[in-house]
This record gives sequence, structure tokens and C-alpha cells, in this order.
Amino acid sequence: MFSAPNSGGTVDIVRILVVGAGEVGSYVAARLSREGNDVVVIDELRDPLTRLERDNDIFTIMGDATNPSTLIEAEVEKTEVLVAVTQSHKTNLLVCLQARQARGEEALSTIARIDDPELRGPAGRKIRDAMGVDLVLDPDEQTAGAIQELLLYRGASNLHEMAGGEVLLVGARLADDAPVVGRSIGEIGSSYDPEWDFIFGEIVRDGESHVIREETVLQSHDLLRVVCLRRGRRELMGLLGLHRTEVKRVMLLGGGRTAELLAKRLIDRGVEVAIIEVRKERCERLAENLPGCLVFEGDITDTDLLSSERVGDFDTVVASTGQDDANVLACLYAKSMGAPETIAVVHRLSLLPLLEQVGIDAALSPRTASANSVLRYVRGDVADVATFLDGDVEVVEFEVAPEAPADGAVVRDLGLSSKVLLAAIVRDGNAQIARGRSILRARDHVIVFAKPQLVDEVKQAFG
Repeated sequence: MFSAPNSGGTVDIVRILVVGAGEVGSYVAARLSREGNDVVVIDELRDPLTRLERDNDIFTIMGDATNPSTLIEAEVEKTEVLVAVTQSHKTNLLVCLQARQARGEEALSTIARIDDPELRGPAGRKIRDAMGVDLVLDPDEQTAGAIQELLLYRGASNLHEMAGGEVLLVGARLADDAPVVGRSIGEIGSSYDPEWDFIFGEIVRDGESHVIREETVLQSHDLLRVVCLRRGRRELMGLLGLHRTEVKRVMLLGGGRTAELLAKRLIDRGVEVAIIEVRKERCERLAENLPGCLVFEGDITDTDLLSSERVGDFDTVVASTGQDDANVLACLYAKSMGAPETIAVVHRLSLLPLLEQVGIDAALSPRTASANSVLRYVRGDVADVATFLDGDVEVVEFEVAPEAPADGAVVRDLGLSSKVLLAAIVRDGNAQIARGRSILRARDHVIVFAKPQLVDEVKQAFG
């Protein structure tokens, strides 16, 4: 949509305005900037803007984005993509409207964070259309969905279905006794010739992320991301030391909107759910909205309360308050009481190494799911995108366009960078792991591991 090659064979730079430098906005802005886009960020606070400027090539403006003078300073009339992700849906809607008016007849794509269910649903369509909103983001809904996926396989750090569910992207940290520890990727691949059901794509080791090559020897505690075909899921899970679980009882620590949305999903699947929430009025609202759910009033770090409600007897404990410290402490206590799996929602990336050391099973953030939606939309001709808190390799799903360089080409002849791995091909609903000898054709969907700065280069091969 926005990054198509121009007549000179280079990639056009897209001008993107991000309003809101919070958790979601900062992550999205950094990702888009790394791809060479012209990114401007507006926020009312100086600190997050300073961090963005320090770590990225991003122009920032401190001010109220609903103020016309602030938008004029940001040269809103030149903006091609607007991402409005402040905590206020009213602000996001108003900024979308002003940007539409400033652009006049020029093309503009707008993405707005809207938490209010009425405004997001059919009843709010006229308002969204009037304000000029093209895509709606709801980080709470997306986080609830990501947590639900993690409940399928104990020990997984990421689970993401791609290509209509024909391909599963799995992230997991290798335990000491995982069967693949000590083996090279080439050795593992040879043992499954001639047809593979999975392929290792990314490795994160000692804080550094790389696309995996044949000579890579796997070590315990490596964080791997693997693409797997539907038929190979059981075998892959065994190699990674993961086990499919039937979750029957879940305790949610914190009764915010993410917890409420997750509870509804779980109750609909017959799971017994309990919630601990500190605000009395919120407890009453949850009890009213979630028939059959046990709701307890109290602090999630109150060990007496957690003990009395037998937190260790639940299959999974999820802490999703807005306070990282409370989430981590509560998960640690639940683990000490015998809970088999704990999942913490975190907002500070600096906490990730600590969580792995102390034994919290999985951590996720609202920023990744929202960023994936934004990147998919901004890139236009990309079917899906998966990004991660740890590691900067992206997993991208493309559709091969007719007469693109990849149409009719053999994979090994595409000349892709060594930092790119074409992992899977889905043709007419049938998935296969890509090999050097594989031949591509128009309308194939391909799953690719790539560093952000190489995504546009890869897009040119397929589109």
C-alpha cells in the first residue's frame, strides 16, 4: 500500500504521525522508524519522547495533539499514515478528524485506539466514519487473545497462527533436557528429510536475536521461534519440551478490562475462572457481567488472600494489572504455592530478563499485538506480521503477486539475504516447509523471518 517500489527500484519513504508515546505508540514508532519511514511522534510528556529520540531516528513534539498548532508543527498536511494511540479514544477520534481535514483530497490512512465497546461496534460505525477512522485498535482485546493462545501449550512464550491456521508460529525457551539441545540445525533437518513439518527460524541467545542458520548448535535456555505445519505440532512440542494442556481452572489477578475480556472467553469454553480485584465497585461490575465467575475483593499481593483462595491449585495464574511490580510478585507467590503456570503482563521491557531468572513461565505486553496490527495495515500488501518483546526478527506473511520476481522462481535463486529465511509456503490451503528447491507461484502465501530493515527488500521479491 505505502512502500511499493518506485520507478527507480528503491522503496518510497512513508511519512507517519504517531500520536501518543505510551507503551503501544513508542513500540510502533520504533518499529516503523527502523524500516526507514519518516516518523513523527506527539505526546504531552517529555520523558517518553526523550527515550524515543535517544534510541531512534524519530522527530518528536511535546504538546496536545488536539491543538491545531501542534498538528501544524507536526506538518500533519504531509502525513500519509496517522496512528492515534493515546489512552483517550476521544483524543484519538478528534485527531483523526483534524488530520483528514488537513489532508483534503490527498490520501491518508488512519488508525485509532478505541477501548469503548460501543464506539468499536456497529453502533459506533457512523461516528468512526465521520471521524475518518480506517482501522480500530483495542490493545486489551488483543492482549486477552494472546493470553488465551498461550494457555494451549504450557511452557510456550509465543503462539501465533498464520495463513488461516495452516501454520503455527511457536516461541519457547529450551529446557536443559529438551531433545534438541546440543544438536545443530543442519543435523536436526537431516533427520527429517526429505519432508519437514517444522523449521527453526529465530534464536535469541544472550540478548541477541538472529535468523537461524544450518550451523547453529542449540543450547539450553536458547529462546527459539519455530514455524510448524498443522500435522507436525505434536512432534515439535515434544522436541521443545512443551505439552498441550487442558486448562480447567484459571485465576486472574487484577480485574481490569483485559481480565474481563479474557474471563468471558474462558467461561465460554467451560473454564472455571476466579478474579481478584482491589476496587469494590469494579468487583460488583465484574460479578454482574460475568455470571459463574468467582470475584474476590482484595490486593493481588496480599499473600494471606492468595493462600486462602488456594492460588496454587489453579492450572494457570494470570496477572494483568497495570502495575508490573505487583504482577511479578503475585506470580512469584502463586508459583511458590504450586501453580503449574504463571503469565505476567508487563509494560517495562527491562523486566524480561528478571522474569526468566525467577521462573515466571510467560510474559507479554499489549504493545506487540497492537504493533502487529499497525504494521500489517501500514505495509498494505502484507497478510500478517508477528513481532516480539525479545528479539527484533519479524515473521511476515506475504502473498506472491502475479509477475513478481518470486512468481515461478526457485527459492534458492531468489537471492534473499542470509538474514532472511523463507520458512513456509501455503498453496491452495495446503502448507509445506520451504526448501531451496521449492518453486513459488502467484497467490502462494509465504512465511518469512527477517530483520525489520530487510522487510521492504523482501516485499519487492514477492510483490
